[in-house]
Amino acid sequence: MQPAPHDHRGIDAKVEFSTGRRSYLLLVEVKKSVYPRDVPQALWRLDRYMATSGHSERKKHVVPLLAAESISPGAKDLLKSENCGFFDTGGSLFIPARGAYVYIEKPPPKTLQKTVGSLFRGKRSQVLHALLIRHDEWFGVKELAELAEVSPATTSETLSALERFEWLTVKGQGPSKERRLTDPGALLDEWQKQALAAPRRGTYRRFYVPMSDADAIAHRLALICERLSLDYALTEQSAAQTYAPFLTSVSRVTCRLTFSHLKDELYAELEARPVNEGANLSVIETRSHGEFLFREQIGPLWLASPVQVYLDLLRSGGRGKEMAEYLRQERIGF
Repeated sequence: MQPAPHDHRGIDAKVEFSTGRRSYLLLVEVKKSVYPRDVPQALWRLDRYMATSGHSERKKHVVPLLAAESISPGAKDLLKSENCGFFDTGGSLFIPARGAYVYIEKPPPKTLQKTVGSLFRGKRSQVLHALLIRHDEWFGVKELAELAEVSPATTSETLSALERFEWLTVKGQGPSKERRLTDPGALLDEWQKQALAAPRRGTYRRFYVPMSDADAIAHRLALICERLSLDYALTEQSAAQTYAPFLTSVSRVTCRLTFSHLKDELYAELEARPVNEGANLSVIETRSHGEFLFREQIGPLWLASPVQVYLDLLRSGGRGKEMAEYLRQERIGF
């Protein structure tokens, strides 16, 4: 197998090999990274070269192949549908050659994992959260930045990354350019994968409160937080049961709580005792105000957004995954 020198008509390499009685020629286009929007142009270049190739090359079984440091899953799907081979540094290899078919699927290279993962953390995740909550609306950068409570620069960078993955539909140009989610379900599916793979952030604390009823604990917590001006949001089972009742009863209250010196006063008034087992109150202490975005008030209680509750349920254990899928079907809707 011998790569040929760079071809002046646009092909980066030719690789000839034989197996059995057949000769094959891989026409290789090399790129740094490949996303769905990059595929059409690359295919056009490869097709153009094959259409103008010499007679000797036509005697071989010619296979176009795109090689890159990283190729997104969506781009791989497009390439497979067009019978175009691909290779990335994660070790994935696809050669759709009759008589020499090769398909090796490996985890995405770390560079792609890092790029995708960064979208679902910190300030960028707030942009994604805003898009999912208002998934049927068009947004300009400034409007979306205000809604997500992040800078226009962070919003613009996040939107550009989402465009590369073709998760956005775009209309207009320049200052009037607007975006809307193409497929909110696909974006939430990816967030689900990232949430399950990532460690839990913030301080997760478990308490036993001397009250037998979870509903009573939630209401008592709400009253004290309101008096102390502490931001909180119920999540996991205690919130999901309000959004989309699934269980007969809930035995534990889980909430996000803003990090403050007043939290100790809250725990004292609740008579909350730290425990390792038998907890009926779990608290995720966080310094990020973004984790309270899009919370909803239902009666006297503040609940995390359905999207946040869904992601928290996935990692909650027990029947959390069942509740998460039911919440997604009944309340989120995509």
